[in-house]
Amino acid sequence: MTDNKRFLLRRRPEGEPVETDFELVSAAIPAPPAGGFVLRNRFASLDPAQRGWMEDAPSYMPPIALDDPVRATTVGQVHASDHPDYAPGDWVMGLNAIEEYSAVVPDGFTAKVDVSAVDSPSRFLSAFGAVGLTAYFGLLEVAKPQPGETVLVSGAAGAVGSVVGQIAKIHGCRTVGIAGGPDKCARLVQRYGYDAAVDYRGKSTEQLADAIREVTPDGANIVFENVGGTVFDAELMNLAKHARIVLCGLISEYNSETKHGARNLWQVLAQEATLHGYLISAYVDRFAEGGAQMAKWIASGEVVMDEDIQHGIDNAYPAFMRLFSGANTGKLILALD
Repeated sequence: MTDNKRFLLRRRPEGEPVETDFELVSAAIPAPPAGGFVLRNRFASLDPAQRGWMEDAPSYMPPIALDDPVRATTVGQVHASDHPDYAPGDWVMGLNAIEEYSAVVPDGFTAKVDVSAVDSPSRFLSAFGAVGLTAYFGLLEVAKPQPGETVLVSGAAGAVGSVVGQIAKIHGCRTVGIAGGPDKCARLVQRYGYDAAVDYRGKSTEQLADAIREVTPDGANIVFENVGGTVFDAELMNLAKHARIVLCGLISEYNSETKHGARNLWQVLAQEATLHGYLISAYVDRFAEGGAQMAKWIASGEVVMDEDIQHGIDNAYPAFMRLFSGANTGKLILALD
């Protein structure tokens, strides 16, 4: 029986991924591994980090092997089980792949979830999953914001950036977001409560640095970096003394064959700033704590997180590429049904 569609990585992308780097195939539904289960994936998270995992280069996770399905955080229901704690029908979140069925041996990323507490199981890939908690722990535990400080966020209209700004406001900070285009900049202020928005499109590094300076005349105390490249260089020219930089992502570099890098990194020295490379995996054992607080903020309306749900595993490639065109309007998720 060939009822398991799988989105495979067939070739390592050179620059921007093209459709022929991948292949959608059908295979037999796997049997439960010893001490594990088979998960019927319902939703898969689409994230910039997946582009990095496609590279055969040293990183915090091994590269996706050629001819394997593209790694992804998923949420779904147990289909068949050889594990006493996971029964058919249970909802489970974990690090699996873009495929309809995954053979799972539980690890530190595997957790049962209560879908009765949310309006959609997809919430465990957004507000209550790694994305919402990336914003939560990155800002509160790494940057440690203080009331009155200015927080500058790149990729501010994205899933992580939009939540960073809202949590910073809850903690009494002034927030400035960088995004691409007037619609997204308006969304930053009107939807996510940013105090100011800066449009990076059509600007050189120097012009963008000037635009940031207009709204952060005393410099940024915290920079939450999701973009890299020229955007990061412009931000570096606007650091306050002893600024803290949280390096969460570099999406502008992922498809670049000639990396721009941080050419103004000398400003970290000049302003006696700190630069912290940040991975959410360091906080896995505190997910319940962060999730509980996020749930309270979501329920009270203090934090909103939008989801951009694309449908069908047949649509996996164009859905994934929305990350790099700026087309997504919230946390990008693929519904596999």
